[in-house]
Amino acid sequence: MFNKVILIGNLTRDVELRYTPNGTAIAKFGLATNRTFKDNVTGENKQEVMFIDITVFGRSAEIANQYLGKGRRVLIEGRLVFDQWVDSTGQKRSKHSIVAERVQFMDSKASADESMNAGYTPAPKQEMPQKNQDIPSIDIDDDELPF
Repeated sequence: MFNKVILIGNLTRDVELRYTPNGTAIAKFGLATNRTFKDNVTGENKQEVMFIDITVFGRSAEIANQYLGKGRRVLIEGRLVFDQWVDSTGQKRSKHSIVAERVQFMDSKASADESMNAGYTPAPKQEMPQKNQDIPSIDIDDDELPF
């Protein structure tokens, strides 16, 4: 069996972050995706929009809450889940949603910098060691190799 979903879309609302009693972060948000297709009868281009609820757990949930907001473009990799509950009127309700295992920001660096620049300072680049400077030489005979 295989249950994997990959979606690219825009957030339809800001991230809602909550914590379980044992301290696990849970973030929820909506995602809008669309596809364009040609109608076979009329020949005109049409657009189909899907609205999907996304749930993220743990550190990824905290990062999503910190950096994502309504309108931001993201790539979601996760699994499809089927939620069932009884509403306040006693009706049985259900829906499909996605539990995200990976959230990747898709906005351009410029637009991401504008909206996420609250106190972020990139780490300084580290210099690479010069060639053969810190690498010791090893003298091994061919008879000592295990393969």
